[in-house]
Amino acid sequence: MFPDRPVRRARAGPRGLDARAAENLRFIRETMERSASFTAVPGMGGMAMGATAVAAAWVASRQATTATWLATWLAEALAAVLIGMWAVNQKARAAGQPVLTGAGRKFALSLSPPLIAAALLTTILYRGGHTSVLPGLWLLLYGAGIVTAGAFSVRVVPVMGLCLMTVGTLALFSPPAWGDAYMAVGFGGVQILFGAVIARRFGG
Repeated sequence: MFPDRPVRRARAGPRGLDARAAENLRFIRETMERSASFTAVPGMGGMAMGATAVAAAWVASRQATTATWLATWLAEALAAVLIGMWAVNQKARAAGQPVLTGAGRKFALSLSPPLIAAALLTTILYRGGHTSVLPGLWLLLYGAGIVTAGAFSVRVVPVMGLCLMTVGTLALFSPPAWGDAYMAVGFGGVQILFGAVIARRFGG
């Protein structure tokens, strides 16, 4: 009989170590990217916001006074905020992603300043009788907010913001009577289109 000898294990060669290290680095990088990006941007919620915007554009275009026209769009803005907040919360909870910390907090803080600026300028322009520029202003600033906030989200989000800014720019240099149509295209069509893309590619 042969004496017992310890079994030698094959040592991992340099190539095996390199492959394992590359796999670990890839896992770490993907984990950091997911934690640094706010992926709870709602696709279905965005589509719902777009649908209400199209309805609001139709209603607003039939108002007889500037006050009722503005009231229609302010009601739509409130409805959009409520839909968006609910949809974000639902998607974030389903994904186990915090909304008010990390990337979610950065997303909200980046989106808020342009929206606050839009609210303040709306008050000033309405008082001065310059409401014809409001459609372009709203689209431009909302789009800017989406672009800046999109830096902390998936890549399609800032692209949507650029599209909204483009529609807003066109609205600023077009006849005032086209304002509701531009908002139907921007707040409605653009959000429905990109909402569908987000829902299909990223869920929710």
